[in-house]
Amino acid sequence: MAEPQKVDVVCVGLNAIDTLISLATYPARGSKVDYSNASVMPGGQAATTVIACQNWGLSTRYVGKLGDDDAARLHIDAFARTGVDAQIITVPGAPSLHNVILVNGGERTVLCQRDERMVLKPEDLRREWITSARALHLDGRDTAAATLAATWAREAGIPVIADLDELYTGVEQLAEKVDYLIVSRDFPRRLMVDSDLESALRRMQLRFGNRLTAATLGEDGVLAWDGEQFHHRAAYRVPVVDTTGAGDIFHAGFIYGLLQDWPLDKQLDFACAAAAMNCMSGGARGGIKTVAAIKELMATTPRYKCDSQVPATD
Repeated sequence: MAEPQKVDVVCVGLNAIDTLISLATYPARGSKVDYSNASVMPGGQAATTVIACQNWGLSTRYVGKLGDDDAARLHIDAFARTGVDAQIITVPGAPSLHNVILVNGGERTVLCQRDERMVLKPEDLRREWITSARALHLDGRDTAAATLAATWAREAGIPVIADLDELYTGVEQLAEKVDYLIVSRDFPRRLMVDSDLESALRRMQLRFGNRLTAATLGEDGVLAWDGEQFHHRAAYRVPVVDTTGAGDIFHAGFIYGLLQDWPLDKQLDFACAAAAMNCMSGGARGGIKTVAAIKELMATTPRYKCDSQVPATD
């Protein structure tokens, strides 16, 4: 078997086909709500991150699992069009992951459907898929496979970035293998059982030995702890159409800046801008624009007020 090509970043984890439904009002229990149209498009955490990185000129690889249905073909076509080296494990007779996403006032609610046969397992992976990259990105949904990939990357001296939002079984063992642990707003509080966000980020970094712990905060931007000081970068003030995929694009922006060897604040600013731009269109990948367009947004768009006080965790 031929050795895989060298790439800048390999992303291991979720893909999904998203059915987006925009609603004028969010449904109350037992109600009926009209909607005018539904859009079907590819998404998923790791898959969206890898598409953004490839669009920005990085060479990429995606590793994940698909069924043998029409949804799988949509993903494979998207990877082929953008030039992603897709290493797909196909499960005959199984449906690919499908999400129904309700969007109201720009905010999204995700309903996930997943067949257990679609779990990515350690035995599905090949070491050379991971060690032939400059960086590894994980979403952590399938923690056993993610932990093995992170272990291989660490042994090869490859930095590991993770996007974690749920306390999946084995997530603490995975966190120990992550260099840049960038999580959702309430993840640190739940993991560390600590209502104070600053304290929780400090404790995460101390416990797991990460280079960086950070939480994305929506309109409040991002708060990151580098082991010595906090970095609070404000979000860009844009008209929000749909927040689907914002975190995935943020991680792509962070990875892009990391591989350019930018200072941390510039990495975080670029990631915030990329995420903001994606929120101006519908779908997980609807607002992926060029690096030049993101830099233009950074130069011309006002930001939300960035107080010295850290935003409270809900």
